[in-house]
Amino acid sequence: MMHIADLPDTIAVFPLPRAILLPRARLPLHIFEPRYLQMFEDALKTPERLIGMIQPCARPGDAEALHAIGCAGRVTQFSETEDGRYMVTLSGLSRFRVLGEVTGFSPYRRCDVSWSGFDRDLGSSGELDPEFDRTGFLSLLERFFVAQGLSTDWGSLSEAEDELLINSLSMLLEFEPEDKQALLESPCLATRRKTLVTLIEFALRGGAHEDILQ
Repeated sequence: MMHIADLPDTIAVFPLPRAILLPRARLPLHIFEPRYLQMFEDALKTPERLIGMIQPCARPGDAEALHAIGCAGRVTQFSETEDGRYMVTLSGLSRFRVLGEVTGFSPYRRCDVSWSGFDRDLGSSGELDPEFDRTGFLSLLERFFVAQGLSTDWGSLSEAEDELLINSLSMLLEFEPEDKQALLESPCLATRRKTLVTLIEFALRGGAHEDILQ
């Protein structure tokens, strides 16, 4: 198991809206832009093989701004296509806080980061949510999937451990970038689960357009 002291002070970051990574979850990536191909190949040369996923946060006067918090993943699997693209799997390791962006000659973005405050992310056993009502949650989720016209393997969902279930849904379901960021920044699994339930219930009420979904 890694400790904070083992993690680098500077990492490559991959800004991607609506794409979040959470500890102990897996994120598939399709990498094809030249700068990110370089980022990936450089990451493989480091002992940690880390890439930081982070959402853009454009502000007036700063179109390149990033959110303050992202999550680093370790490259655990990849394959190369015949035309030089990569299919990559990142395994979520720990969230980080951006201290500042590193300037230089790299074609991709790099940031100085702090791992402080995210100690629980590095645990290998995963978080627990003692108050999680799985039956009620899956019932709500089924209503949401029907309303959205989505399908899934309900058997696998029913058998997934609490953390894997909540974190995977937080990553996969389509919400606004700020909502995804709220899920990422949740201090514990219970808070993330409550936020996820709130977002699902809001969507079932039609969100800002209450006449759409009933």
